[in-house]
Amino acid sequence: MQTPVLPPAAPDEATLTSVADRPLRAAVRGGALDLLRFLASLLIVIYHYGAESPLRIERFHQVFSRGFLATDFFLMLSGYVLGRAYGASTLTGRISPPRFWLRRAGRVWPAHLIVLAAMALLVLALNALGTDAHKPSRFAWDQLPGQALLIHAWGFPSDGWNLPSWSLSALIICYALFPFLWKGISRVRHAWLLPLIGAAIYGLFELLAGRVFDHALADISFQFGIVRALPLFVLGACLARAVEMNWPSEAAARVLLLGGCGGLVLLQTLDRYALPSPLLFDLPSLAAIALIILGAGRLPVKRPRAWIEEGAKLSFALFITHIFVGVIYWSAVHKLIDTVPIGIGWQWLMWLAAFPLAYGAAWLFHTYVDQPLQDRLAPWLRGRS
Repeated sequence: MQTPVLPPAAPDEATLTSVADRPLRAAVRGGALDLLRFLASLLIVIYHYGAESPLRIERFHQVFSRGFLATDFFLMLSGYVLGRAYGASTLTGRISPPRFWLRRAGRVWPAHLIVLAAMALLVLALNALGTDAHKPSRFAWDQLPGQALLIHAWGFPSDGWNLPSWSLSALIICYALFPFLWKGISRVRHAWLLPLIGAAIYGLFELLAGRVFDHALADISFQFGIVRALPLFVLGACLARAVEMNWPSEAAARVLLLGGCGGLVLLQTLDRYALPSPLLFDLPSLAAIALIILGAGRLPVKRPRAWIEEGAKLSFALFITHIFVGVIYWSAVHKLIDTVPIGIGWQWLMWLAAFPLAYGAAWLFHTYVDQPLQDRLAPWLRGRS
């Protein structure tokens, strides 16, 4: 099964609010959606680092093999947050489509290129020292240009280098379509229809994946990531438009949020591969995620928490840097284990140490690279000198 990992989502990346993206109201930060974004980013890292543990961690619980749910959350949340942040501005013409595209490119490409360049330099340095990076087959030089251009989820090979960046590549197409998508869904006059329209579009793409790829959407190859990302993004935008129309009521939103969380937790007790079809797990799980986003998005954040907001802000940095950190750390760890006899207890401790290292590196990247760069780009991206 192929799974990322934003976000993403956006990776996701694309759902974060930077200086260049101020239209998103401060009132939505530090609440339930930010907390869920933080937890989803943690699940993605656990999934990607799980293969390096002394024992496959999915033996303890199958939830650790379901990073694809966190990716789906980020992709859906990307459509939701961009709808709330830019929907009204694109509809009135205050932000033109070219300006919107420039802002999204400025948010995604600089950080992506910096991390990818650092990864390429690392592989070159290790090769010069006469050793290979951990899992060297993942670093095929002919795939590097496609990743740099972020076209590798458009049908090109996408199984190496900074693997989670496939979702950024897919979201580029979603960004290009967003101004026209928002105008289309804004013509719908009944808010309750919007989630149904989004669900129907997702269902059509699920049928397409089964016919063309003979897989569920969650299982198709990363190189066709746009097929997976687009319907989730559209569904998220439909949820955003419904919330803008003050639907559902706050009382109903609380029920949806609690029901979605409870349903998603209960679904984790199921064995996806023991079911007659993986869709019997995937579709209810996506419905639960949609209910969570709709419910949490509709409820006002009455008591924002700074630590939740800061954790969520690290999601993009964590998303694009944790593979790079892993290449360094796991190359050293496996070299040490191959050289020196190390007990299983110490191996588990070394595995656990990877997570604070990943978050520490994400904080450094966000604080000293990404955020200062966005601050410098903000006036230009906003069209001011």
